[in-house]
Amino acid sequence: MQHDPLNDAMSLIKNAERAGKKECEICPSSKLIGRVLKVMQEEGYISQFEFLEDGRAGRFRVSLRGHINDCGVIKPRFSVKKEEMERFEARYLPAQDFGLLILTTTHGVLTNAKAKEIGVGGKLLAYIF
Repeated sequence: MQHDPLNDAMSLIKNAERAGKKECEICPSSKLIGRVLKVMQEEGYISQFEFLEDGRAGRFRVSLRGHINDCGVIKPRFSVKKEEMERFEARYLPAQDFGLLILTTTHGVLTNAKAKEIGVGGKLLAYIF
């Protein structure tokens, strides 16, 4: 029984990267996982992904680039204001301006840099570096 599909997806990506694989399949899929994958693609951590329909929840096929050192979800999903963002960056990222936090905002799923640029806060979802 799966309790957190996003956590399962991030750990599957991390394990596939460490094993040196070029692609992995994430099952089951969800809109949130798709949006997080889109952010990872825009930032250059994965090369591409596609949705595959299988008659149930579907799955994502993700092509890996080998640029991920570590990734994971942040539990509990902290609410963060734009002024508090640096505190969580110091907590979850290894160095300043290295890696990114993924959060959900009223403007969609964004990175911490884009959220600061827009001037919004949100709930923390994941980290990647």
